[in-house]
Amino acid sequence: MLVRILVVEDEIALSEQIADALKEAGYAVDCASDGERGDFLGRTEGYDAVVLDLGLPKVDGLTILRRWRESGISMPVLVLTARGSWHEKVQGIDGGADDYMAKPFQIEEVLARLRALIRRATGQVTPELRCGTLVLDPKGARVTVDGVPIRLTSHEFRVLSYLMHHRGRIVSQGELTEHIYSQGFDRDSNTVEVFIARLRRKLGGSFIETVRGMGYRIEEQA
Repeated sequence: MLVRILVVEDEIALSEQIADALKEAGYAVDCASDGERGDFLGRTEGYDAVVLDLGLPKVDGLTILRRWRESGISMPVLVLTARGSWHEKVQGIDGGADDYMAKPFQIEEVLARLRALIRRATGQVTPELRCGTLVLDPKGARVTVDGVPIRLTSHEFRVLSYLMHHRGRIVSQGELTEHIYSQGFDRDSNTVEVFIARLRRKLGGSFIETVRGMGYRIEEQA
C-alpha cells in the first residue's frame, strides 16, 4: 500500500517476518527492537500505523502507548503480545490500543487488521478507494479507470494510494516523500514530481491537481 508502518518488536525473527510481509504488501516499514527506540520513532516520524509488542526491553509497550496517547499522538496501534489474559488485553485497550492480537498469530491476519485500522483512521469504511471512475483496491494492490486495469510501479501505487486516502486535502511534496520511503532511504522530493507525471500519463490528467507552491490534491469526485 502507501503507508508507513512502524514495527516495534524485540524478537528479531518475528520482526523481520512482519516487516517482510508488510513490504511485500507495498508498505514502507521501519523497525525498532526496544521500547526506547520505538518511542523515539513514534514521536518523531509520521507513521500511519504501528505494530507494537508489549514485552519490550528498556521501555515496555504499554508505557510507550500511554506516553503517545497522553502526548496527543493518535496513529492507530495494533498491539501484539504473548500475554493472552483478558486482564492484559483490557490494559492494552485502556492504554490506547486500537486493536489487539495475541501470539502466535497468522501474518495474513496482521495485514488484514492493519488495513482495517488505517481505513477507519482515514474515514474510509470500504476496502476500495474511489474518485469518480478511478478505483484503487488497497488489498489487491489494483487500480482501474473506467473499469480498465492500470499497471503501476510500487512507488506510483504508494503515491496514488496516499493521495486517495487523503482526498480533498492538499498533500505537500515533503509529506508524500516521507510516506513513500522508509526511514533512512535517500528521500529526494524531486522524484515525487516524476511519479506524479507518470501517474497523470497512465490515469489521465484530470485526477491529480497541482496546487502551485503547496502540493497535490485529488478531489472527492474527479
